[in-house]
Amino acid sequence: MLYKVIHIGQSIKELVDHNEITIERICNFLGKDEEFVENVYASKSIDTDILLRWSKLLEYDFFRLYSSHLILYAPPSAVNKRKEKSDKAPQFRKNIYTQEIKDFILKQIESGEMTQADVIKEYSIPKSTLHRWLQKKQS
Repeated sequence: MLYKVIHIGQSIKELVDHNEITIERICNFLGKDEEFVENVYASKSIDTDILLRWSKLLEYDFFRLYSSHLILYAPPSAVNKRKEKSDKAPQFRKNIYTQEIKDFILKQIESGEMTQADVIKEYSIPKSTLHRWLQKKQS
């Protein structure tokens, strides 16, 4: 499934091929050699600084893949798990859905791959939210 398993090197390679970017331009931009680029393509994960540079080069937010994974597959937070909340640590909000995620979920339903109940259970999306998305799509 989309976003379930992320192989960032493969995703980068696909976008490079799609945009027909030359290896010379990539090496120049990154300040690295061809061997480094090939190693990135083979890597399941890479350093965030390098990922940021790839995002700039390819004009694509590769970090969104990870955000989408969190939104779709992170376990729901436990209620009253911690009594005292720290103001220092940022809180992850699961109720932020990108258009990409909405389209992915609606495609799952339209293709018959998942039912509405399956989507609600698998991704912890509120029923009312899903129905709102479906109504907007029909409009």
